[in-house]
Amino acid sequence: MDSERMESTATLRERLRRMDGRGYPAYKGLRGGYRLERCALFVDHVQGDPFAAPSRLRARVGLTASGLAEAGLESRSRRVALRDFLARRFAEACADTSGRRGSGTSGLVEMARPGQEILERSSVVLGDDFVEARFVAGLPAAGRRILAREADALLTESIPSVVDHSLFLSALDREALRLHLDTSEDADVLREVLAKRGLVAFVADGAVLPRRSGVDPRALDEGAVPFASPGSLRVSIDLPHAGRINGMGLPQGITVIAGGGFHGKSTLLAALEHGIYNHIPGDGRELVVTDAAALKIRAEDGRAVRGVDLRPFIGDLPGGRTTRAFSTENASGSTSQAANILEGIEAGARVLLLDEDTCATNLMIRDARMQALVRGRAEPITPFIERARHLADAQGISSVLVSGGCGDYLEIADLVLRMDNYHCADATEEARDIVRALPTARSGGDAAPWPQNPPTRRVDARSLDPSKGRRDVRVRARATRAIEFGHAEIDLSAVSQIVDPGQARAIGDALLLLRDFAEDARDEDDLRIPRLVRDVAALIDREGLSVLDVPHPSGDWVAFRTLELAAALNRLRSLRLLP
Repeated sequence: MDSERMESTATLRERLRRMDGRGYPAYKGLRGGYRLERCALFVDHVQGDPFAAPSRLRARVGLTASGLAEAGLESRSRRVALRDFLARRFAEACADTSGRRGSGTSGLVEMARPGQEILERSSVVLGDDFVEARFVAGLPAAGRRILAREADALLTESIPSVVDHSLFLSALDREALRLHLDTSEDADVLREVLAKRGLVAFVADGAVLPRRSGVDPRALDEGAVPFASPGSLRVSIDLPHAGRINGMGLPQGITVIAGGGFHGKSTLLAALEHGIYNHIPGDGRELVVTDAAALKIRAEDGRAVRGVDLRPFIGDLPGGRTTRAFSTENASGSTSQAANILEGIEAGARVLLLDEDTCATNLMIRDARMQALVRGRAEPITPFIERARHLADAQGISSVLVSGGCGDYLEIADLVLRMDNYHCADATEEARDIVRALPTARSGGDAAPWPQNPPTRRVDARSLDPSKGRRDVRVRARATRAIEFGHAEIDLSAVSQIVDPGQARAIGDALLLLRDFAEDARDEDDLRIPRLVRDVAALIDREGLSVLDVPHPSGDWVAFRTLELAAALNRLRSLRLLP
């Protein structure tokens, strides 16, 4: 909304005065922009009822007036981190200001509170000459009657106070801001170094990997063992702010993480799983980074699978049924895990992260005794242990596996780590000695060649239908667990690298963009799943999350990877492919 259409504070107050005591829908007359004393306020959407979802507002200040231009925004990394920092401060200020001022959501002022990850968010927008916060507010009412005086205080006093405490450099902790930006930029630089060093991940000495609980992702504050890298794997890397740091460089290839139960194997893998993101100062994992295309793989009983070439892992089924373009509404553990691997590779995964606790045993291993009992065509499954080497050597796809019960993986490992009371040791040579001393007699290396020229999976745009009932578009995220897309529900509970509800919301709306691309496709090549997800990601990368703005600006979205967008598309039960 340009400045010529902006109204004065006096106009806002006069409008509110005339609305006092009227029915709640009269609040819709507030839509527009207003010049307040230290910020511009935009009322983009007014809730229809005090008990409905709150109204959507924006507050904007000039970049020069805010002082934030002094923060040093020369890199994209620092701009993203600044927006993340401001979102945190704005959310905190909202929590301090928000209070009940009537019925329903009356008096609420809220912005989604970020978690441990530093992510690009639409809740704070940084323009060439302004900074803008996008948030929600509950316009006050008694029952369903407008409380104009309370609304005046909310819009002209409370919200400007939140802005004063969060969007002006003078009100911020400058040292905390600097540390936030420096920490994020160091992590981005560190991640860029990985491939140049032949690494898939880096874990800094002194990192705190354990979390407080399964529902509290903050660093364990008592009794945590700081990470110390094995001497054989220690590397030094120079960063722009932290200077020279030391830690464990995890090489490309096949890595097995072994050790007893409760000794830190899964904790290390979880840190690597979340190392695709930068973390806030104090998280403990600030300098734990993983290749940006690392993908956590698990079994997912019951998921739908559409047209996936499962032959690398599952051959022809009894009755001569082929798995070249396999579909099912209710995949087993092994079938779902095979599909997850192959869909991930199709979408561009470069590192596979697997934990035996969440994997299908029969897709991971078949020992010598079972090979002797079930021979040849009687077993269509080629376990992962017989494919990991090909993936690493021929396709450049590394694997990091937690294995506490299956020693056969020691045979194919390039690196074996042993966790003992959260202490990490390089046990590679010891593992090789054990393999020589205790041969398993398992026959390996006789798997069929990796199939060439898999069928191309092209999306039928008609199957991407977001309508429900009388609504042409019904897309709604349920935390990080699911996305409602029209009549279908996309189960994301096994897509563990979605860490923020805003990512699920953004992915849901990105599927609408993907549908548009599919409908506008000029040839069949444009309908390939990898092409569609890359086209959507490229558009968002060029224009930002604001490209999802329908029908009005929103602060709901958080950046996501193409891997998660592809995962959501593949789990859409209404998805159909062209023959």
